[in-house]
Amino acid sequence: MFKFLFGRKGGAEPVKETQRETLERAIGEINEIMAGLTDKPKLTVDMDTGGLTLDLPEQMPDEALALPAPAADTAADDTADTAEADTDKPAA
Repeated sequence: MFKFLFGRKGGAEPVKETQRETLERAIGEINEIMAGLTDKPKLTVDMDTGGLTLDLPEQMPDEALALPAPAADTAADDTADTAEADTDKPAA
């Protein structure tokens, strides 16, 4: 029942990935993603820690597709505010 957790009897041991293989795979995945971007992010290497950071644009291309147009939202809010102001005024 729990073979997926504890393995199978007589089954092959899981293959461990070396640190070199892990780094090569990760860098390959990053390069693959970066190749598909129109605006390339800035890559910074911290020489003290060896850490890498990416300065990403404010909005990624896939995020632009998922978000509603900002002009439509602000226009709707302005219209709602005007309608509320008109209802608050006493009738003449």
